[in-house]
Amino acid sequence: MDSAIQEKVLAVMRCARSREESLAWFRVALGLYYLAGLMTPETIDFKQVDREFNRFIYRSIGKGHSIASVLQFMSGAKVVEVVDSPRFIGAFSEHCPEVPVDTIGFLLSLNLSVAKSISKLDIGGALLDWIELQADIVRKRKQEAEAKAEASQQGDPAGAGTL
Repeated sequence: MDSAIQEKVLAVMRCARSREESLAWFRVALGLYYLAGLMTPETIDFKQVDREFNRFIYRSIGKGHSIASVLQFMSGAKVVEVVDSPRFIGAFSEHCPEVPVDTIGFLLSLNLSVAKSISKLDIGGALLDWIELQADIVRKRKQEAEAKAEASQQGDPAGAGTL
């Protein structure tokens, strides 16, 4: 974890309006970076990665927090308030462009799957509902784009957006 990523996560945190919101935004921004970092064909030394993240967490928000607690927070209902916030999405997309906001649903789904695998508990609830809603929105946008492209290829000026 390099200092540039640390500064970006702290920048997102500073965009929040209260101490509680700031802590939640920090957890989610950092957790998204962590999860996005797992998407690599390279072998990951989890002990080293977790140690680096935990050191940053301790220096930033104090004791009692770890990457495990961040990921646990991100598998609960409270994360929905954060990722559903236009202010968070704006701050995150501005300060953390390396993790595209359209991957948030996938990354949270990945985290939720791991949490289910470890705990053997049912993962239904507000977060799963939010993830499914995001997947539906993405599918709908893709279908609309494909229909628009098809209409413009067929020479349909109304389908191409010109009337």
